[in-house]
Amino acid sequence: MTEQKVMNRWWVVFGGILIQLCLGAIYAWSAFTTKLTDAGFSRPQTQLVFTLGLVTFAVVMALVAGRWQKKAGPRKVAITGGIVLGLGYLLAGFSGTNEQPNFWGILLGVGLLGGAGIGLGYVCPIAALVKWFPDKKGLITGLAVAGFGFGALIWIKLTSGFQFGSIDLTPGWLGFYGAGWGVLEVFKLYGVLFAILVILGALFMINPPDGWLPAGWHPDTSKAASTGAVNLTEIEMAKTPQFWTLFLNFAAGGTAGLMVIGIIAMFGKDALTANQVDPTQAVIIAGTAMGLFYALMNGLGRIAWGAISEKTGRKNAIFIMNAVQGIVMILFYFIGGSEIGLYIGAAIIGFNFGGNFALFPAATADYFGNKNVGTNYPWVFMAYAVGGIVGPMLGGWMGGRELWIWAFIPAGIACLLAAFLCLGLKPVKKQVSALETPSAQPEIAVPGATK
Repeated sequence: MTEQKVMNRWWVVFGGILIQLCLGAIYAWSAFTTKLTDAGFSRPQTQLVFTLGLVTFAVVMALVAGRWQKKAGPRKVAITGGIVLGLGYLLAGFSGTNEQPNFWGILLGVGLLGGAGIGLGYVCPIAALVKWFPDKKGLITGLAVAGFGFGALIWIKLTSGFQFGSIDLTPGWLGFYGAGWGVLEVFKLYGVLFAILVILGALFMINPPDGWLPAGWHPDTSKAASTGAVNLTEIEMAKTPQFWTLFLNFAAGGTAGLMVIGIIAMFGKDALTANQVDPTQAVIIAGTAMGLFYALMNGLGRIAWGAISEKTGRKNAIFIMNAVQGIVMILFYFIGGSEIGLYIGAAIIGFNFGGNFALFPAATADYFGNKNVGTNYPWVFMAYAVGGIVGPMLGGWMGGRELWIWAFIPAGIACLLAAFLCLGLKPVKKQVSALETPSAQPEIAVPGATK
């Protein structure tokens, strides 16, 4: 079925990137926290909005979006996600005043509705693109979800402007705060933009015809068990050691990356001032480490690790990524006290954190099937929710002045252990069930099935 006249599959890539650019707004939350604390929010309140958004994102994707897009198609679900995301930010924008923003309105709008909108929209490009690009799963999923990482950089800089060290590089039109906008006005504008742009991208979210393959490409049947030809349901997948190996690796990588997102401003300030850097300058340097080096490399890492995995294989790429992440997390405490060390550490951690979002959807398709990746990957992605809880909590409990090392070391060790666990990954085997007749086609062996 390779000769059918179908739409150019690169339009699906364009739509997916446009959607992900908007969904990446969740990582731009740090652009709002200072304004909200200045207006009376406590630091835990600002982090609760972020945490609720992360958890709702993962849960809605697993419980709602995966199965719904399989039945209704990715376009309808992505459009709904854009509407819900936009409404969430609009609700937050009308919650109180800039001088006295309402915590519960923002928690419900950005945290709950915003997280739900992201959860609805996120899986749709991934599910569609794996079907359109079975020949380039790692590269294409990396390219699509790179929009999520780059989106954080765009929305942060549109909100707060751009500084490199002490140099202000913000043009007159860039930086809504600098133009006198309040945080609630930014919420309102973003709500409208997110809804419009996600709906536009969703128009390209169409699955290829059943059985369609890229011209000139055929799957390697000799490696069918690790190239997407073995299709498992969610329950069958959850019974395999491959699922839990991927889950633990994603959870470790998510814990490390999300912990750094949550604490880099505080850690950077403490580490730099301990080395005699002026506190005001330390805040600017830490903000640049997060807003430029971490966010930019987060986006690039999604593309790069996807491309790397096409050469090395998904298992080797995950091993290298998490092993390097573990080492750098442990070293970050020692090098983060210098400006260049903080930039280098943030860049590498962001680069590797971004790689998770390219490698794990592609690995889910490899091991458990291209056909069901839209329903299977949300359950692998629940590991991100685990990281979204453990990472910020670990940083909050163990961090602070001389105690930061006890935040970085456990996260680093977890990444190293998960990396070595990954070395045991093997393809899911196909067997003939005892219930089949000799003439029947072999089916996938489900762990625990009657033989």
